[in-house]
Amino acid sequence: MSEAANVRDLLANSPTNWGRWGSDDELGAVNLLTPEAVKAAVGTVRSGKVFTLGSEFGTGNDPIWPGRAQTQRYNTQDRSSYTAGKKITNPGGTEYADDYVAMFLQGATHYDALGHVWYDDQIYNGYPADTTTLGMAKDAVLPIARHGVVGRGVLLDMARHFEVDYLAKATAIGLPDVLACLERQQVEIGTGSILLLRTGEIGSFASRDPQEFYADFIEPGINFSPELVQWFADNDVVSFATDTIGNERTVHESGAAFVMHAALMRNLGIAFAEILSLDALAADCAEDGQYDFLYAAGPIKIANATGAPVNPLAIK
Repeated sequence: MSEAANVRDLLANSPTNWGRWGSDDELGAVNLLTPEAVKAAVGTVRSGKVFTLGSEFGTGNDPIWPGRAQTQRYNTQDRSSYTAGKKITNPGGTEYADDYVAMFLQGATHYDALGHVWYDDQIYNGYPADTTTLGMAKDAVLPIARHGVVGRGVLLDMARHFEVDYLAKATAIGLPDVLACLERQQVEIGTGSILLLRTGEIGSFASRDPQEFYADFIEPGINFSPELVQWFADNDVVSFATDTIGNERTVHESGAAFVMHAALMRNLGIAFAEILSLDALAADCAEDGQYDFLYAAGPIKIANATGAPVNPLAIK
């Protein structure tokens, strides 16, 4: 097997947003979601229909990155605690159930921290990668969670564009595919938009054999090319979200992995969201022909974290 290409070499001439919003910036492209941008995005709301885009988790068979453990939910007390005499009924007769969850913060629909992926010992905006040690001192998910990701969302329904239920493993989506899908849907990306891309993968997960799903695991998705990276930069894409676990064709044909994470998140500061549920939204967009909407996401506020669960909303 030939040696994988070095990501540093692949991205030698790639655009960056380092320093664009100051040397101490940890928000990246989310800085573009100003009050004016939010007000403009509200203008896309026509019917008032609301779609929740978070995938259900805690089922025991959730779509997660290979090697991560399934989410575990435990009851700490419930009705049996009272019948067994382990808990005392509250004054007045009320009782309650309680539980807690042990999970990977990226084991459900989530936003990544900008410092989640790096190369050359530097994370977004030039901070040392050592700042990730035992907690993200820089480029954690918390700044994004505090700000929120609210703006104009645009759906790219690549599964319908290719006329399949879901894209095959390792399907590579290039710039010509993106442009053709936008043209077919008669929607413009627009500067400062939040781009959602549907492959059909998460929607198909429950009906597929897990062994088949994870075998030869190279997800479909956007595939690195200098032209595609430049398109993201030229259009000031704020956030990129997909119904896949890894948001890109996870291994480039050069053998390098997560090249678009490095190009878009680490270099451009684009906020990544993964494991979205997009099928219901896509079906509605196909029916009414409206592929843009108000998008609102507030990751939970976890300090020093590499990611945080979220249940984004698309409001049409």
